[in-house]
Amino acid sequence: MSEHGYQSGRLNLPFVGISTFGKRPYVENWSAIEADVAILGAPFDFGTQWRSGARFGPRAVREASTLFSFGHAGAYDHEDDAIYLPASVRMVDIGDADIVHTNTERSHANIEVGVRAILEAAALPVVIGGDHSVNIPCITAFEGQGDIHILQIDAHLDFVDERHGVRFGHGNPMRRAAEKPYVTGLTQVGIRNVSSTAREGYDDARRMGSDILSVRQVRKLGPDAVIARIPDGARVYVTIDIDGFCPSIAPGTGTPSHGGFLYYDVLEILQTLANRHKIVGIDLVEVAPDYDPTGTTSVLAAQIILNVLGFIFHARDTG
Repeated sequence: MSEHGYQSGRLNLPFVGISTFGKRPYVENWSAIEADVAILGAPFDFGTQWRSGARFGPRAVREASTLFSFGHAGAYDHEDDAIYLPASVRMVDIGDADIVHTNTERSHANIEVGVRAILEAAALPVVIGGDHSVNIPCITAFEGQGDIHILQIDAHLDFVDERHGVRFGHGNPMRRAAEKPYVTGLTQVGIRNVSSTAREGYDDARRMGSDILSVRQVRKLGPDAVIARIPDGARVYVTIDIDGFCPSIAPGTGTPSHGGFLYYDVLEILQTLANRHKIVGIDLVEVAPDYDPTGTTSVLAAQIILNVLGFIFHARDTG
């Protein structure tokens, strides 16, 4: 065998091997998480009101994430002159929460167990959905963790209280979050056009502490001014609905809404947030890969997660 063969070590290119997130180690035992950040899949989409399919989001985003995993530690960004996600940042993938088909309560409870396990390990939870209802157990898991502020990137307000008896679907998560005593406020950006929430829902959201901005308002303000609206010292949980992006770059979702964010709109908001606030948790939801045969939506989701993680830990190291 030549010196360029297997005897010189494995090249481990992105298309080789098992698709854990970022090709990071898989940890099956949730009581033995030793990491700075842990990825949890939440393949639940029973809360959708139109097109389902987000149950396959975690698999698709994990596979897409391998595109950015070339086997060397860290990613040098020449624009920032920074190395993001060096080997010192320990990232693991703990697999998926168990989903019980048609049973929202049990499925959400299993997601909550996974997030609590990550928090108990003092790691940063990153949850890949699934529809946006998976945010409900994520936020529930933060009970006893101190006050948090929520930054939501989304086309829809998701502030429905109850519709035909449904309180835990993907139109309800921000209402359920606002009801928590430890959620001190919400910054909801990207909200636009025809929404799933009626006018009274907007009135309720503002009354319960929400700051609501459309895409056009965010662009007019710029990322610095947007993040400046979040109270100083707030610990921030970030929830990203992929339909916050324009479907021209993210068609793989159940409820697309034109006029959304482009890549750098969101990236600059998240980088500014990471530099000014402690980010305590992340979920990214509503990737439904079957509606995007190109895979672009899944690549976008993976790229956003990896970049924001890079920003978070770089800010911690340099702050």
